[in-house]
Amino acid sequence: MIAFSFLAMSNIDIVQPLWDLSTFTGRLKHYFWITDPRTCFATDEELDRAKELYLSVKAGTIPQSTTIDQLHYAKKLYESAFHPDSGEKQNVFGRMSFQMPGGMAITGAMLQWYKTTTGVVFWQWVNQSFNALVNYTNRNANSSLSTTQLGVAYVSATTSALVAAVGYKAYLQKRATPLFQRYVPFVAVAAANCINIPLMRQNELIHGIGIEDENGNVVGSSRLAAAKGIAQVVFSRIAMCAPGMLILPVIMERLEQYQSFRRIAILHAPFQVLVVGCFLTVMVPTACALFPQKAELSTSVMKLVEPEFYEEMRKKNERIPELVYFNKGL
Repeated sequence: MIAFSFLAMSNIDIVQPLWDLSTFTGRLKHYFWITDPRTCFATDEELDRAKELYLSVKAGTIPQSTTIDQLHYAKKLYESAFHPDSGEKQNVFGRMSFQMPGGMAITGAMLQWYKTTTGVVFWQWVNQSFNALVNYTNRNANSSLSTTQLGVAYVSATTSALVAAVGYKAYLQKRATPLFQRYVPFVAVAAANCINIPLMRQNELIHGIGIEDENGNVVGSSRLAAAKGIAQVVFSRIAMCAPGMLILPVIMERLEQYQSFRRIAILHAPFQVLVVGCFLTVMVPTACALFPQKAELSTSVMKLVEPEFYEEMRKKNERIPELVYFNKGL
């Protein structure tokens, strides 16, 4: 590795992404990099050193003998493990980099043990507990939730998932083929995502989230921005799990027609976990890349939909930008 000269290093802006995030391809490369599951194994000491180097370079001070590879690795660790709004270290199980290992284990289990009500209830509870942690970890950190609000969001999402799963299972049991019964977990997950994420981020819908101009200056807040960001996140989360939960049941239904495969029933669960892992390895970064992380909103739409927030913004700023920007969350 070759250390950069002081002049070359002084021109580095570590905050800027390595790829063009205005394009889907650029975002896809970025999220493949950021959601790398190997970053979950970084120790607290490594993460703290990465944060120290990242913030040091951000402030314009670059330690001597620092290489470009070290800068990139520090950036990768910092942006995968620390919240973009608060800078706080995230719980490892709630990070997007843990979505593949955590999601593959839970989704594989849901797809394997879907036949009994007990199995459906238990694994939906596990999945919603995991989702609640992920949603809370990746919320817009400028809007805090009380313990009561967190509890209501968790119970509501878990209950909705169980009602959807058990109800859909009971409905299909006498009306559909075994293949369609395998889609019970997906229906439950999709329904719960539509409830879990908005409830976990309810304060954003109530009070709005901070919006910025093109230069990063906070110009006001917007409930419409919160609604747009949450809707995009809900869609992305469902898209993230859809291929694995929709295609794998077809694969399993076909394989179980062979007696040789039915004889190794003990390997069915590990097989499904492995296949889901393959899907999620691709779908986690793909789903995250569907929409720009820094979303935009037209102020003319704000004026029509939420005139009170628009007026508040107009009073605080001499010039109203045509577009405002906000962190949509993940």
